[in-house]
Amino acid sequence: MTTFLSPWSSYHRRLLATTLALLVVVTAPAAVVEAARGMVSSTHPLATRIGVDVLKSGGNAVDAAVAVAFALGVVDGHNSGVGGGAFMLIRRSGGEFIALDGRETAPATATRDMFIRNGKGDPELSQTGPLASGVPGAVALYEQAVRDYGRKRLSELVFPAAKLAEGGFALSAMGADRLNTNAAALGKFEATRQIFLKADGSPWRKGETLRQADLARSYRAIAQQGSTWFYQGQYAAAVGAWMKENGGIMTAADFRAYAVRLREPLRTTYRGHTLVGFPPPSSGGVHVAQILNILESFDLRALADTGQRQHVIAEAMKLAFADRAHWLGDPDFAQVPRGLIGKDYAKALAARINPERASVVAGQGVPLDSDPRFFGKHTTHFSVADADGNWVACTATINTSFGSKVVVPGTGILLNNEMDDFSIQPGVPNYFKLIGSEANAVAAGKRPLSSMSPTIVLKNDEPVLAIGAAGGPTIITQVVLGLVGFIDLGWPLDAALAQPRLHQQWVPDEVRIEQALPAIVRADLIRRGHHVSEVPTIGVSHAVARSPDGKMFHGAADPRAGGLAAGW
Repeated sequence: MTTFLSPWSSYHRRLLATTLALLVVVTAPAAVVEAARGMVSSTHPLATRIGVDVLKSGGNAVDAAVAVAFALGVVDGHNSGVGGGAFMLIRRSGGEFIALDGRETAPATATRDMFIRNGKGDPELSQTGPLASGVPGAVALYEQAVRDYGRKRLSELVFPAAKLAEGGFALSAMGADRLNTNAAALGKFEATRQIFLKADGSPWRKGETLRQADLARSYRAIAQQGSTWFYQGQYAAAVGAWMKENGGIMTAADFRAYAVRLREPLRTTYRGHTLVGFPPPSSGGVHVAQILNILESFDLRALADTGQRQHVIAEAMKLAFADRAHWLGDPDFAQVPRGLIGKDYAKALAARINPERASVVAGQGVPLDSDPRFFGKHTTHFSVADADGNWVACTATINTSFGSKVVVPGTGILLNNEMDDFSIQPGVPNYFKLIGSEANAVAAGKRPLSSMSPTIVLKNDEPVLAIGAAGGPTIITQVVLGLVGFIDLGWPLDAALAQPRLHQQWVPDEVRIEQALPAIVRADLIRRGHHVSEVPTIGVSHAVARSPDGKMFHGAADPRAGGLAAGW
């Protein structure tokens, strides 16, 4: 049974200890959902309900997460799907943590300079069309997760999404807006156009039914044949043939060579909590930890909520993103120093923050133990928990909206454009205006750097929160803000997700803020020397948590996206 808590129930009253009013709310937060036996939070109500049905039918949190992932590939396909990749962080009932890396890989014939034309990196080639895609990892990840850690058969988890794709669903306002914004690019590819645009070339509108018959057939093939159909059978052959005819380099052999990587989860601490995150090729776990380590030197609760706290947080973000640009990459190809998450290094960085003025960060720092210790070789977010103690934080993506915009005819599957997450040329920004170094240069078989940050938080060795986000590099800063709200400020889950956000990624040197941020905070940031740019919203986060008494699950969906948290 699901219970909705009033935004001002007793659970919320501890807000009053830290703030006189809920100034920080971007919009009135949806009520926190409470349930005893399991919880799912995702960006689309239909996907969340499928996940809850899996829990009710005897599946565990891993089963529910995989069912949600396939469903989101239908109803939220502009963000994620089986043509992309994912990071899944699992906490099993016995306390073991599993980090499954289903990140896309560069094709075998990819080269460092494959996107350079006339001496200059061309982002259009890495963002749209046949060269933009890496080999998808999502299907392999989901199959392995269910096989090794779930209770259900993969087919049971795929069929509900296949039925949804075949029968269709009513487009949300956000889905219709994404179609409208990307209509011109989607129209460049025949199979894509046939799915997402009408016969006259106009996009489907809010409330109209989007049906995806080819995707339904592909899902049923996965349900019946598993990943074999995708990586060794009909789908791999179809992609290889299309790429050869259209100037791409991905082949059926690239699909056969794909493998999920089992990574060592990244563990750090923050104010009496243990944080478990995802290691490289995710930059998320590293830099969520690094930013929080820097912030430990400051009493955030005591700092004024009229700009002083936001200034310190922005400065910590800036320092971490300078390190990200230089040090981070696939650990199978680049030496990523573990010292980036060291407490002493964080204290040294914190000492560089002027509490009154924005600073200029010329470049990366040098961790105190950067030489001998490295991480080993080893976008949408949804969180799930069950009564047996299994927790899942999973972030999945095809990168930018509708990925590469390519659907190979007859498959219905949108391919990712994750090649843009590489540094296509040092100093050339990608879609998200991020720059990178040699550590993230294109190479055959390499996994591009990601900002995905699935995170599970423990208190006294028991899980209390699973959180993550969607939104490119803002994923990192969204998770940081959510954790600061939940841990430092004592806010309930919905308020932690609804708070107006800010983002600083070093380059460009500006603080991006949501329009809902109070004017007094904006003015204070400008007074302190920050360059401020205002946007309607920043990203989308989803989380599940344990109630303070440990008896119930709480769930919250980001109010920016029309998602849903539900339990039973």
